[in-house]
Amino acid sequence: MKRHFLHYTVAFYSFLFSSVVIAADTPPQENDFLSQTRQLIYEGKRSGEGYFSPDGRYLIFQSEREAANPFYQIYALDLESGDVQRVSPGKGKTTCAFFMGNSQRVIFASSHEDPQALDKQKAELEFRASGNKRRYSWDYEPAMDIFSANADGSDLKNLTHTKGYDAEGGVSPDGKLIVFCSNRSAFEQTLSPEDQKKLEIDPAYFGEIYLMNVDGSQVRRLTQQKGYDGGPFFSPDGKRIIWRHFEEKGIVADVFSMNLDGSDVQRLTDFGAMSWAPYYHPSQEYFIFASNKLGFSNFELYIADVAGKKEPVRITYTDGFDGLPVFSPDGKKLCWTSSRTTEGNAQLFFANWNHEAALRALAGAAPRSSSSDMPDMSPHAHHSHEQADMEATAVAPHTAVFSAGFSVNDFKEKVNYLASDELQGRGTGSQGIEKAAQYISAQFQQQGLLRVKEKYLYGFDYTAGVSRTADNRFSVDGGKQAIVATDTQAQPISYSQNGTVSAAMVFVGYGVKLPEGLDYQYNSYKGLNVQDKIVLVLEGAPDFDSASQQDELQTERYTAARYKAMLARDMGAKAIVFIGEVELFSFDGKREGGTAGLAVWEISENFAQNLLGIYDKDIKTIKRNLKTYNPHGEPETFELMHLNATLLTELKKQTARDNNIVALVPAAEAAAPYIVIGAHYDHLGHGEHGGSRAVAGEEGAIHNGADDNASGTAMVMELAEYFADLQKKSPEKITKNLVFALWSGEEMGLLGSQYFCENLPFDAKNIAAYFNFDMVGRMKDNSLIIQGVGSAAEWKKLAEKKNIAAGFNLALTADPYLPTDATSFYKIGVPVVNFFTGLHDDYHRPTDDADKLNYADMERTAQFAANLIQEVSKPETTLTYQKTDMSNTQQQVRSFSVYLGTIPDYAAEVEGVKLSGVRGGSPAEKAGLQGGDIIKKLADKDIKNIYDYTYILSELKPALAVPVVIEREGTQQTLSIIPLTK
Repeated sequence: MKRHFLHYTVAFYSFLFSSVVIAADTPPQENDFLSQTRQLIYEGKRSGEGYFSPDGRYLIFQSEREAANPFYQIYALDLESGDVQRVSPGKGKTTCAFFMGNSQRVIFASSHEDPQALDKQKAELEFRASGNKRRYSWDYEPAMDIFSANADGSDLKNLTHTKGYDAEGGVSPDGKLIVFCSNRSAFEQTLSPEDQKKLEIDPAYFGEIYLMNVDGSQVRRLTQQKGYDGGPFFSPDGKRIIWRHFEEKGIVADVFSMNLDGSDVQRLTDFGAMSWAPYYHPSQEYFIFASNKLGFSNFELYIADVAGKKEPVRITYTDGFDGLPVFSPDGKKLCWTSSRTTEGNAQLFFANWNHEAALRALAGAAPRSSSSDMPDMSPHAHHSHEQADMEATAVAPHTAVFSAGFSVNDFKEKVNYLASDELQGRGTGSQGIEKAAQYISAQFQQQGLLRVKEKYLYGFDYTAGVSRTADNRFSVDGGKQAIVATDTQAQPISYSQNGTVSAAMVFVGYGVKLPEGLDYQYNSYKGLNVQDKIVLVLEGAPDFDSASQQDELQTERYTAARYKAMLARDMGAKAIVFIGEVELFSFDGKREGGTAGLAVWEISENFAQNLLGIYDKDIKTIKRNLKTYNPHGEPETFELMHLNATLLTELKKQTARDNNIVALVPAAEAAAPYIVIGAHYDHLGHGEHGGSRAVAGEEGAIHNGADDNASGTAMVMELAEYFADLQKKSPEKITKNLVFALWSGEEMGLLGSQYFCENLPFDAKNIAAYFNFDMVGRMKDNSLIIQGVGSAAEWKKLAEKKNIAAGFNLALTADPYLPTDATSFYKIGVPVVNFFTGLHDDYHRPTDDADKLNYADMERTAQFAANLIQEVSKPETTLTYQKTDMSNTQQQVRSFSVYLGTIPDYAAEVEGVKLSGVRGGSPAEKAGLQGGDIIKKLADKDIKNIYDYTYILSELKPALAVPVVIEREGTQQTLSIIPLTK
């Protein structure tokens, strides 16, 4: 793939820099440069890299759309007829197509001559069929060669025939030369052990720019410097080559140009970010490129003058990925690859280009601020490690130099920054957590940790909330009059089901129905038939007599809004409408656990009065009468005769993206097993997405999360630094590959670690152990808790051995099913332990601040953990994974009276409840449930979401078998489960 951006997603530093400024009264927006933007390609899983033919009629591009081949193939699109024809053979992997001097012949890179091509296709198809997913990444296939062919795919010729990655080709305007990227030099010489390891980990590092004749003859190398050089194209006049160069450590990339013989190298950008995919405008007055200047997950398009004198000007303003831009031959169109699709997959987009607006914006751009650290492009020149470290530090504020050993000051430095107000509580997907990721990754780079599979950042998507479209509508037809609610009078609730509902309305008071067996009896639905109707209910609940109530949870569960919605659905209602306690409100798009299975709306009290007033009903009087619980009376309910409502609901899930951070201290033997050391670095932000324990007066305050979990994050960073230094001094002591990982999304349900475990960059069977650190900063009375030791038979013995010198008062607990990231690894068969120093009153409150941590004992804990990791690293140490039985666990929800042993997958977006696993020896395991099952019904009641499941679970009786309907691999089956007493 030409100018591969995914290989270098670690370039996260860029978003800290100032935004690009254009001298204008109003900053330009995307529509100032682009008009009539549209998606060009829809077919296939993804498409990209579209390049015009010289006559402008055709576009050649790559797409994944072959049933028998999961990899990119090359296609030609006729922009006049819309016809698409495959050009490549259909076998192996392909990329980087380009038209030659006329529109009749093309070049592209392909691995179809690889003897293992079909086996690789089969393996990938089997992987995808298994339901597993991985983030898209590029393979630098050593069997990739450049081919030429007629535009219909005939007369195929191999132009390179060389071992190594040959791709990213562009053709000169006169059709006589091909410029391309190749790492062939790594295969043409005997590499040092260090370079051999680098080739295995980062083959793109050896990528250089080459030039050859169109028949493949007279190949000459143009660049010599260390670091990935690629994505070359000729200038419109054919006299220069533009490309992008990554500095040696692969963090920052900038755009350069040179003569055809490699002389007169000019640096055109100094953007402090990953700037790549440059392409000239036909006028040759400027070029366009992509950069993550505004955030490592947000690539935007920019233009810059060909002399590199001005700061680049931003072109696109759409979140996500915009890259690989190409102008049409007449300069009036722009084609680029974008993830702005409905599905979020990258596809080709097309727009009209405003050349005059581009010239005006460039004329007003500020002069380029250069660091003057122009890399030496002379042959064999390269950055020294010292210079590269200085550059990394320069673009990464808050990066300090720490000692290799453990120290109180180093812990304080890290926690003080991670838990500072600047990071705004490190909420998942926030700007604050991006800063934390930049800070952590900069430390990993400075310490010399390697990337795992060519990257530090492992992105994952998650549902951050929902948004409402303009099509939502609440209207009532009362026969003689029609009433339409305004947006401030009526709003759908975020867990509403989409669709249109038209039905009669029934007022059902509080909409509460208490089950038999409680101290209270209350049934808002008594005597009412709400089948296929819309129920109108009050928020809240009656004032039950607390003097005789044994447990407030008796009624609290059944008066919650989600339970009311489930009850209305089970009673046959099509929709439920809550009468709110505020007069004006706006849509709340908070993330919720699945839809309710019916339309759910909220209306203001004034609007409700407009409806009830038709029947001479006063809403305030009704609420006053219903508020007092009357055990001998029935709630006031009535049907609103001849009053029909229409609810049009259209909500869209808002998918966001965040990153795990993963780095490696490699073992002397690359094939050695892995030990993963991790912690979550996210927290609660301002408490806006739930989980906060803020008391009155603390609402909306920053939850800095010093103990939870800046402490664990700092611990992992310190351990990474310790082992990186050990590897440099005594590499023979690193006998297992040590992976250091910081997870995001833990506070939202282990999202980051679970995604990583489902998309591992190495075999789960090769992971010897996982160490987790969650809240390790508030030790009291010398007590250190190590959880999950039941996951392996040897944990207790090892902990005991290493504690002889450490001298902690250890509390060892067996249960590996923990509310932290260790559970994600345990579920895939990895022995785990979690270090923990206990809960406290500041937990999940804004008062969890850095000055309350016990740094001296954090230092001791780090040394103890390092010793334990080294013990597990010994070749003679073996951990035997154990599946912990139900009898060894105690982690249950207190309000449940029964136990099933299911482990829900809270991140799954399904209708029902997907299980990530079941506990050993539990009723769920005995009933035949297993990870991957989706529970659709329990005790003959529909399960639409996790709320339904927990409500129904609370009503089950011990030892009484109930049916459970599950969906497994697309087929439903009914099992029988016997709940046990908790």
